[in-house]
Amino acid sequence: MSLLDLAASVAAHDGVDPLNEASRLALDAGDPPRVDHRIEVGGRLVAAAFSAGEAPVEILVAPTHRRGGLGGRLLDLCRTDGETGFWAHGDLVPARALAGSRGLSAGRTLLVLRLRMPQAPARETVPDGVTLRTFEDADAEAVVTVNARAFADHPEQGAMDLADFRRRAAADWFDPAGLFVAERDGAVVGFHWTKVEPAPDGELLGEVYVVGVDPSEHGKGLGTALTARGLRHLFESGVRVVDLYVEGDNEAALTVYRRLGFDEHARDTLYRAP
Repeated sequence: MSLLDLAASVAAHDGVDPLNEASRLALDAGDPPRVDHRIEVGGRLVAAAFSAGEAPVEILVAPTHRRGGLGGRLLDLCRTDGETGFWAHGDLVPARALAGSRGLSAGRTLLVLRLRMPQAPARETVPDGVTLRTFEDADAEAVVTVNARAFADHPEQGAMDLADFRRRAAADWFDPAGLFVAERDGAVVGFHWTKVEPAPDGELLGEVYVVGVDPSEHGKGLGTALTARGLRHLFESGVRVVDLYVEGDNEAALTVYRRLGFDEHARDTLYRAP
C-alpha cells in the first residue's frame, strides 16, 4: 500500500482528507519529503508521518490499526527529530486526544466554510476604475506577484512562486475560465481562482480556491466583488455547494464570506509542542 492508498482509506473512514494540497503536490512531483516515517505490518503500510518542505507534519493511521499506539509512536519519533507542528485535519476527537496526551496545544485554526446556492448569487458590484476579466497566460507572473503581496504573512500561500503556480495550473481540475483577475489602469490588483471537482456523492463541489487582493486595494470592496464573480461562475457551471478555507483569525475575510452566506463546515487545527 502506498502513502496515497493509506490516505484514501483514512479519508473514506474519517470523511476528511489527511493530506493537504501541498503534500499531494509534493508527492505527485516526487519532491523529497522533510519527514517520511512509515510503519508496516505484514509488509503493508498502516501508519505514516509525512511533511513536504517546511509544512507541519501530517500523521495517518489506517482505520484497522487504530487504538494500538501507532499515532503516538510516530508523533514521539517526530518530536525526537525536532518537529513541533502537527496538523489535525477535521480536528477529530482522536486527534485531539493524541495531542492532549503529548502535551500539545492548539495554535493555528484553518476553517472550512461552506455555501449552498439553491439560486443564482447576486451579481457583483465592482469598485470604480476596476475591470474584472478571465485569466490569460500572460497574467501568470502578475498573479504570483499580487499573491505574494496579499499573503505576505501566510506561511503556505505566500510562498507560491511561478513554478508553484504552473504546477497547480497543470492539474486536471484547472480551468482558466474559472480564474478571474482584476485590473486597475492596466495592472493586475487582484484575482479569484476557483476550483471544481466531483464530490463523493457524485455532485460537483466548487471551491473558492484563492482570493488575493493587493494591499493597495484593501477596503474598497474588491475582495467581495471578486468572490461574488467567482461564485456566479461556479453557479453557472452547475455547482450548488462551494467550500473555502480561511484562517480562523482573519476577521476581515470572515466578514466578507459570512456576508455572502458562508457558514463553518469543518476546521483543521495545528497543534504545537511546548
